[in-house]
Formats: sequence, structure tokens, C-alpha cells
Amino acid sequence: MALDRLGSSLTNAIKKLFKAGVVDEAAVKELVRDIQRALLQSDVNVQLVLDISKRIEERALKENVPPGISRREHVIKVVYEELTRFVGDKPVPLKVEPGKKKIIMLVGIQGSGKTTHAAKIARYYQKRGFKPGLIAADTFRPGAYAQLLQLGNRINLTVFGDAKAKDPVKVVREGLKVYADKDLIIVDTAGRHKEEKDLIKEMKDLEKNIKPDEVIMVIDGTIGQQALVQAKTFHEATPIGAIIVTKLDGSSRGGGALSAVAATGAPIKFIGTGEKIEDIEPFVPSRFVGRLLGMGDLETLLEKVHDAEVKVPQKKTKEILSGKFTLTDMYEQFSAVKNMGPFSKVLKMLPGMSYNVPDEMLNNAEGRLDMWRVIIQSMTPEEKENPKILNSSRARRIARGSGTTEKDVKELLKQYLMMRKMLKMFKRKKKLPFGLGGKGGMMGGIPPNFK
Repeated sequence: MALDRLGSSLTNAIKKLFKAGVVDEAAVKELVRDIQRALLQSDVNVQLVLDISKRIEERALKENVPPGISRREHVIKVVYEELTRFVGDKPVPLKVEPGKKKIIMLVGIQGSGKTTHAAKIARYYQKRGFKPGLIAADTFRPGAYAQLLQLGNRINLTVFGDAKAKDPVKVVREGLKVYADKDLIIVDTAGRHKEEKDLIKEMKDLEKNIKPDEVIMVIDGTIGQQALVQAKTFHEATPIGAIIVTKLDGSSRGGGALSAVAATGAPIKFIGTGEKIEDIEPFVPSRFVGRLLGMGDLETLLEKVHDAEVKVPQKKTKEILSGKFTLTDMYEQFSAVKNMGPFSKVLKMLPGMSYNVPDEMLNNAEGRLDMWRVIIQSMTPEEKENPKILNSSRARRIARGSGTTEKDVKELLKQYLMMRKMLKMFKRKKKLPFGLGGKGGMMGGIPPNFK
């Protein structure tokens, strides 16, 4: 991810403090220097770096240590609090209420990912039971309507627009009539540049005529400190209510973009973390900083588990827990884990795991999961339902069909037997994986020997 380097550097700085024999003034100053270096390497504005490091040093050295914690723990708490304040302090969610129409208008320069994130926001709320609608008001860029329509089709959402339209205000007005029953209406506008006076004027006219509940600016995270210039220019044209920072999965300049936006005072409501339509998450400063410092982010992980949940009918649940756990069921569990995203993202939400897992191990685990899914796909329905019939002859055929080896097939069967045993253990403890009922079992669907 774009911010892995920053997170790794900050985590190493914290680790160094833990290893220090005494947390004295020299140790605190060394920590501050390490934090300064990490922030500057992530393209954070020099003055902002000086401000935050000064606050960390002053608080760490002058504040009285609260009872019950050590000075070392207090210093880390100060770092966590100041970094959280640095990127926004408190979360400012996009409030959408069932049955109440909310109109948001997305603005930004060309190539910022505005159209894609219009669909991402729609998908985010669609999965939470809301009724979103998309309006293609970009009448300037050829193919903008077609792109949004394609994205809408992928998530089974209607898109209102007209490929031949010239007047975006008219398009939006007609779209609002069509979407009278929607909870959330997302208006995708034409991409513009801060020097493009005609497009800036169009943005003003749109805002004046459609009166959106909120104007959200989409900023490309790869532009670093230039985000500040963009945000200020757009805010002068149309009051910007919030920001979405995109492409935080592919640039080391993400820290610069986030800090520059925070400096404008406009809250960051979402961040884009990948290319898939599911790769968007609400921006919660405390969670974000927790991940950067290696503290994990269990709340976001739990949300991902919930989103990826495999809903199993009650009858099927009873069969599985009575020992009738088939390879088809195992395949569904693998798919659920896959839907949570790459292992690298999942593991980095676990406390203590953020930057401690070698990339090679992550790649091997993910590759093995994909391989096992292909092996199961290469089996006959009878073999999936009754794995006991899998002899050497069948294993050879499955290996050829899946492009793997007999050893790989046997390893899968070994994991299957272990997983079946694990389910029986979960049943006794009332702690079941994914959609199999009970409480907890957050990571129950992952085979125990994923190493």
C-alpha cells in the first residue's frame, strides 16, 4: 500500500523506543527525529512536520505521566494522539438515513478517480441496505456516461444520464425526478483543472441549481502536497464539505496528500485503497493511525468479515456441524476469505502483525488459497460432496485438470480433514466461522496451517 513505507518507519521508531533502556530526554528526541524523517520521506509538508514533532516532544517531556502506565507507554500514547489529530482528529461520517433523500455532488480534476469512486460510494451504501442512485452529469468527457453505466451494471444499480446531453444541470434535474425514491443520489460531474475557468463556472452553476446536501472533492493521493492547492482552489469556487483521497494503494506520496488535505480543515470521509469497486473505506483517523503504528485495526477487519459473510441456511448449518462438511462448503469458506481482500491487507489489521509478516509468507498463503480453490473446481460434484472416494487415480486426474500436483491435492485433503475437526471444536465452544451462526469465530474459516 502507498503508506506501507510510512507505517513501517513509524513502527520501527516505536520499536526502538521499546528497546531503549531508559525513556529519557535523549530517547524522546531520537524518537521525534525518526518520526520527522518518516513523515518527510512520505512527502509531508516541512512546516507541518515541524509542528507535529514539536507538540510530540513537548507533551512527551513535560506532561505528567498518568497513574497506572509507564513513561514509555505515555510517550507512545502521545505519538498516537498527535498523529490522529494530525490527519483529522475525529471521524466525520457521511450520514445517510433510510427514506430520506441525500444528494452529494462529486468534484475534482480529470483522472482523480471521481467516476470510479461515485460507484464505490454507491456500492458501499448498497451493501448496507440503502437505495443509492447514480447520475452521470459529466457532459464534457466523451465516454464518461458509458463508464459510469458499466460500473453501475457491475453492482446492479441504475445510472441516469444521456450520452448526447450538453446541459449537465438539465441532466441532474431530470435524474432527481427519476430517483424520487432513493436514499442517496450521487452526482458525478465533469473533471476540471484549477485553470479551466469554464468548467469551474459549470461547477458553480451545478451547485447553485441542484443545491446538493454535500459537495465532496475527490483528490488523487499520488499528487502529494499539491492536494492543498487543489483543495483551496475548489473550495473558493464551491464550498467543499468533505474530501475523498484516492489511489492510496500505489504511491509513496499518500502521506503528503492526507496531511495537505487535513491542513485545509475539510474532513476526509473516505479513502480509496485499491482498484476494485469494494476498495473504499470510511476514514476514521484513530483506526488509520493505529494501522500505521502497527496497532492493528480490528474494527475495520470485523466490518470486512461481516461484508464477506457466507450466509448458510439453518438446515445446511446443522448438516455441517453434524460432520457433513464437504469440499463444496470448504470452497465457499475460501471464497468468503477471498472476498475480504488480499491477505496482506487482512493481516495488517491484526494487532502486532502490521509490518511483521514477510511479503514472501503473505504471497505463499494467498497463492495456496487460490490453488486450492482451483483444485476443488476441478473435481466432480460427487467428489466435492464425498471426499472419501478420492483415491490416487482420481487425485492424478484432478491434478492434471487443475495444473497442480498430486501432492497439492493431498495437501488440500489434509487441510479439509483438519478444518472439519476444527468445526466440531467450534461447535463445542459455540464459536463458529463466518455465517455458520454463534458468536465470534472471526477467522474460523482460515485453515490453521496457512504458513
